[in-house]
Amino acid sequence: MDKQEELLRVIAKAERPLLVREIMRALNLHRDEGDDVKKRLRRVVRAGQVIRLRGRRYGMAKDLDLVSGRLKGHPDGFSFVIPDPPPPGAPSVEKQSDVYIGFKKNGDAMHGDHVVARVEKHKGEGKREGRVIRILERAHTQIVGRFEPGRDMAFLVPADRCIAENLCILPENIGKAAAGDVVVAKILSYPKKGHPAEAKVVRILGRIEDSEIDTDTVIASYGLPCEFPKPVLAEASQMPETVSDAMCVGRRDLRALPTVTIDGETARDFDDAISIAPENSGYRLWVHIADVADYVKSDGVLDREAYERATSVYFPDAVLPMLPENLSNGICSLKPHEDRLTLTAEMLFSSEGQMLFHDLYESVICSDARMTYTDVQKIIEGDTETRTSYTSLLPEFEAMDKLAKILRHLRFSRGSLDFDLPSPKIVIDAMGETIDIIREERQTANRLIEEFMLIANECVARELTGRDIPSLYRIHEAPPKERIADLRDTMQSFGLKIKLGKEVTPKSLAEVLDAVKERPEEKLIHQVILRAMQQARYSAENHGHFGLASEYYTHFTSPIRRYPDLIVHRLLKRIFRAEMPEIEKETWAKKLPEMARHCSERERVAVDAERDVIRRKQAKFMADKVGEKYEGIISGVTSYGLFVQLETYFVEGLAHISSLQGDYYIHDEKRHALIGRNFKRIYRLGQAVRVEVDDVDMEQQKINFRILATPHRRKLIKAESKPKSKSKSKSKAKAKAKTKTKRKAKPKG
Repeated sequence: MDKQEELLRVIAKAERPLLVREIMRALNLHRDEGDDVKKRLRRVVRAGQVIRLRGRRYGMAKDLDLVSGRLKGHPDGFSFVIPDPPPPGAPSVEKQSDVYIGFKKNGDAMHGDHVVARVEKHKGEGKREGRVIRILERAHTQIVGRFEPGRDMAFLVPADRCIAENLCILPENIGKAAAGDVVVAKILSYPKKGHPAEAKVVRILGRIEDSEIDTDTVIASYGLPCEFPKPVLAEASQMPETVSDAMCVGRRDLRALPTVTIDGETARDFDDAISIAPENSGYRLWVHIADVADYVKSDGVLDREAYERATSVYFPDAVLPMLPENLSNGICSLKPHEDRLTLTAEMLFSSEGQMLFHDLYESVICSDARMTYTDVQKIIEGDTETRTSYTSLLPEFEAMDKLAKILRHLRFSRGSLDFDLPSPKIVIDAMGETIDIIREERQTANRLIEEFMLIANECVARELTGRDIPSLYRIHEAPPKERIADLRDTMQSFGLKIKLGKEVTPKSLAEVLDAVKERPEEKLIHQVILRAMQQARYSAENHGHFGLASEYYTHFTSPIRRYPDLIVHRLLKRIFRAEMPEIEKETWAKKLPEMARHCSERERVAVDAERDVIRRKQAKFMADKVGEKYEGIISGVTSYGLFVQLETYFVEGLAHISSLQGDYYIHDEKRHALIGRNFKRIYRLGQAVRVEVDDVDMEQQKINFRILATPHRRKLIKAESKPKSKSKSKSKAKAKAKTKTKRKAKPKG
């Protein structure tokens, strides 16, 4: 137990908050050690684990009904405190629920700030309400937003819609900003006692109509690093441009092996390549991964920069790489017909897909072809022209297709979950303008590579665990029981009779996903399951991967764009040389928890930033289409309206309940529908509708629709507008009258 843990143990065991001298007495410390204790106390107070009370007493936050965490704002003014996770290396505890912070109860804190909140109300199902009582650390020193001049002062409307309050800009701090400019502003003072924050314009990014402004806004808002510092570029420039014979010494030479890379059309960094050969009745598979660790040495300036970034960030019109270009697109990229250093996972499979043998080693390869998913898909589908172009590699592609299907079947049979929903793909022209938004779906070729990467990651995780080497795992814990209740209710409302059981298993959730395939409620069920799940993350402890139904899993296959993979490569290369002594294992065991936390955090930032750009580009694309009409499908039903997915573009918008004409509509949660109170018109999930683009708010990234008609309603209008002949009307009336008479004459009982 280290000094920090001892300190926390003493405070946690105490029956009341303690003074510094009482803490020192409990720790058997001399007066000379007082400064050291105070430093440690400041550290745990900053972390939010311990609270400093009046009278200079210290108590555990959880014992005082206080919660430390990040404040997550909402455009409507309320917010939530997301509790801090346990510190790296601390024993895992049950996840705390978020604390709802009502309007004007945020104690002058802004979205993203690290705060302490007092819980004031405990509600059912673990729900809590409270108020912010202390700001531990401010999240922002700069804010990105739209500049708006006023009479006496100007205002900054934040681009991040979670920051609900505008910032003031005094005349002397405006610079050259003009109305409508998107600017970066430095915060001069934070909100205090009802007074808004003040800021100063330090940079003008451009105009909201500029094609690149969406990406530039997000990069500045999230504080993502763009340029590499000069010392980093200087170290990168020392890297060789080609692989020499001397660099291949001690490596297994696989250059004669038929090898290909398979990536997207626009990919430039190729960090994985595949070789395959049928053997007896099974298959021998080689997964080759760029040996980035051979070039990026531990703790150099290049390595430290890569660690800070932790991941590459991909936007529709830009990439922020983890490594400088001469590495990511140069010596580390597995380009065709060029020798490259790699780490190889060689695996032998039976005809049923069982792994019979594996070996991990340093290698040198020479890729025969740079293939795209489109090329491979055409080969699999039997396209004559494409197959003719790659005649010499056809046996390899056919073997890949067969093995991938076997591995995929095995994976799903054990309960691996397949969230195979399409995602939006922004199509950009040469000028950087969005010209289309299409549905991007995974094809057989994508799944083929996915299977080989998954099995290689599992193989490496098993090897490191089996050799008792500290490592970084990619873990995904089982969903908490309380979150599954939501899923049960939703399943019941759709008549799904799959038993989840007390302990939810991947297999039971896989059955649910299979049952809703291609049904109107498929997307909703996917969303409910995803909400119930915990986030996948990196960890120094192996807890398995629930979503993949895998006992051992890590990230090994993308070291050019993910730092955790680089860590795993270093560990592998270390044990290739010799056994790792216990003292070295202890060093790694101390470092890895913090590395896991940092990499998980940077990954979440990257994912949020990527999604933010997609939303902004969708809103901008639809902004000039106000008044245009489209066919769509109701993709979501809420108490405040209908979400509609367009057919022409892969864009979703909201038709607010107030825009629904001709009745008052009531939300039926069980039927996932809005039902007219008087005329019983129904709008339900999966229903086809025609909509008009009513309004687009680019700042809020909201696309609003107005429902024009449903197929049922259009038929009704058509029938009503058809002229009726008098004779037909009279005969119908007589027939009705006769029916009524007959009904009256029918005896009771």
